[in-house]
Amino acid sequence: MSASAALKLDDPSLEPCPVEIVPGPVESGTLILCDHASNAVPPDLGDLGLPEAEFERHIAYDIGAAAVTRSLARRLGAPAILTRFSRLIIDPNRGRDDPTLAMRLSDGAVVPGNARADEAEVERRIARFYDPYDDAIADAIHRAMVAGHPPVIVALHSFTPVWRGWPRPWHVGILWDADDRFAVPLLEALQAEDGLVVGDNEPYDGALAGDTVDRHATTRGLANALIEIRQDLIDSEEGAEEWAERFARLLEPLAARANLRQPAIFGTRTRDRLRQHGGSSR
Repeated sequence: MSASAALKLDDPSLEPCPVEIVPGPVESGTLILCDHASNAVPPDLGDLGLPEAEFERHIAYDIGAAAVTRSLARRLGAPAILTRFSRLIIDPNRGRDDPTLAMRLSDGAVVPGNARADEAEVERRIARFYDPYDDAIADAIHRAMVAGHPPVIVALHSFTPVWRGWPRPWHVGILWDADDRFAVPLLEALQAEDGLVVGDNEPYDGALAGDTVDRHATTRGLANALIEIRQDLIDSEEGAEEWAERFARLLEPLAARANLRQPAIFGTRTRDRLRQHGGSSR
């Protein structure tokens, strides 16, 4: 195992807190989330039966997303919350009853450590990893709302350039459910940038029952958008900084809009999608 991977997989600092919190004033009006920031697995869970190379792939984390999140938080002076555990352990961007909460097969890779995980083991992982991240988000939102500054929720993700042999054309995508207050102006701002191919609910649909945005923003009526950036554009420090600068420039004036700072319930398309597709799609 390489030195860099060993540090990620065996870092004792993962315990007791599986959450990274970047502090920032609630007055910023923005809360940035990164659900798949890390590929870390604590020593007692080992390598989940996977070879080292699998932890460098998108199945373990969203490549580049953490670097963009930290830089964007710094540029906006906004708080951010990131995971410090691999999505292979448990996926915090899924509902508690989602069958892909602990992935047994991910993009062609069988995950032996999850194939053997029974319901009790999944519950232990929820309590140890999922719940602290969920609680940190809920606490940050509560403190902002009590202070009179309901935040705009920005979720940062990244996606693979090629999926099942098909090159994805988008540089960036904005995912959203039924609340268009933030997503549509952000889409328009990105589409006005030179040379960008922008996906509207691409490469995934933003309506996913029980995901982070659904649990924390949609149910509270908070304006939100999930940003997906293509991984080959942010897998270097320079690329991550370039995209953080772009989003800081575009987000700051949008988040200041009065209509985005007041909670409003828009409903959700998630239940319709579940009926149509029989489950989650990302």
